[in-house]
Amino acid sequence: MPVLQRFAAGLLALSLVVQPLRADDLPELGDVASNELSLATEKKIGQQIMHEIRWREATYLDDPDVEAYLNQLGARLVAFSNDPGMGFYFFGINDPSINAFAMPGGFIGVHSGLILSAQSESELAGVLAHEISHVTQRHIARQLYQSKQLGIASMVAMGLALLAARSNGQVAGAAIVTAQAGSLSAQLAYSRDFEREADRQGFEIMRKAGYEVRGMSDFFVRLQQAVRLYENNATAYLRTHPLTGERLTDMQNREQAASYRQVADSVDFLLVRARLRALQGIPAEAIKDFATLLREGKYTSEAATRYGLSCALFRARDWVGAERELRAARQGKISSAMLERQFAETRIASGDIDGGLKVYRDAMVRFPMNLALVYGYGDALVKARRFADSLRFAENQLQNYAQDIRLHRLRAESYAGLGRRAQQHLALAEAFALQGQTETAVNQLLFAQQAGDGNFYEMSVIDSRLRELKQRRLEELKEKRN
Repeated sequence: MPVLQRFAAGLLALSLVVQPLRADDLPELGDVASNELSLATEKKIGQQIMHEIRWREATYLDDPDVEAYLNQLGARLVAFSNDPGMGFYFFGINDPSINAFAMPGGFIGVHSGLILSAQSESELAGVLAHEISHVTQRHIARQLYQSKQLGIASMVAMGLALLAARSNGQVAGAAIVTAQAGSLSAQLAYSRDFEREADRQGFEIMRKAGYEVRGMSDFFVRLQQAVRLYENNATAYLRTHPLTGERLTDMQNREQAASYRQVADSVDFLLVRARLRALQGIPAEAIKDFATLLREGKYTSEAATRYGLSCALFRARDWVGAERELRAARQGKISSAMLERQFAETRIASGDIDGGLKVYRDAMVRFPMNLALVYGYGDALVKARRFADSLRFAENQLQNYAQDIRLHRLRAESYAGLGRRAQQHLALAEAFALQGQTETAVNQLLFAQQAGDGNFYEMSVIDSRLRELKQRRLEELKEKRN
């Protein structure tokens, strides 16, 4: 990934001064490793890496539908982990390679290539369950820990560079040939003990969550065969998760003791795969591919295939065709927030904003926890220039999702539309602060002070928040110096 490759240089420089991690420095497997790296510190490191990915990474998949699906699937699995209260966040990376990676603090990235290559939802669930287990067993925390004197900023740089090396074989190779980069090369892959532990924990998560447990080994075996036969992009995942014969045997032994269950793929799994396919390449090619599948009857789900064709037609700005396919898909009597959001967006794009807003309102009643619908409805209110309504909606939603960056940006857009500049800059400052862009947030608050349209109470809030963020910025600079 481009931004992670840039940060790799930071870790290579750091590896020259940091002593390699010794096996006897690590706690026993299953230990929380709290003496080495506290959970709060791990969360902070993960959040800052996530900020960098959101802010700078071109392949970050900023798609509410894909994100909502991954977090829905992830939440179902996390509920059966040995630390369900830890707090996880799943996000997509627009990359055709077959890969997924866990970051400190429960942030898990999933490449689009992995979702598209999974032949069943149980296979995808198996990979996510494995990554969840790496987090709950504190494997990433143990990899990051080098010295109790190492600062947070340095650990963030290490984490970013480690991800870069895991995502790009050339970066990894460059690191390995560096004279004193042994500490990095030793961390490019999880240890066999870590992998076995993640297999065992992931297996239990899948079993309890109701997925076909054979999905995990089936997927790993296919990756290994793909590497041998075609030398394709599967190497990215297997390089960091080495699949030994012993590991595979352990998986298959556990599977034999479990009864076989046929688990149907969810509607949303089929839809998200269709959406990702529709977003690839140029719209005309995607339209041709989906139309061919429908004409020849080569599909698992007609509704999902028509949804994919609709997404491709939407990209081509063929609103009439996109709505036609969506109406045909809806006749299949499938229930999905993803389908309803696409229908609302198509109505809005064709000029029927009121009709699109109604579709959103009805869908939010049926799917009250779906954030993709929330974001879409808020954006539609702004497009309709109903700024008072969009502001009220954003503030109501922030009562449930106080840390949601998109909702803070919706507030900022609403205030801008109402001509309330001081409040616009305050809302932007909160969004930037949540993204880890403290200096930019401070600048927004300075603009808010100069806006001249805030009342006494509003200016008091702005002044107070400015003092807080200036202090935070001083602490960040101090951390970097250390």
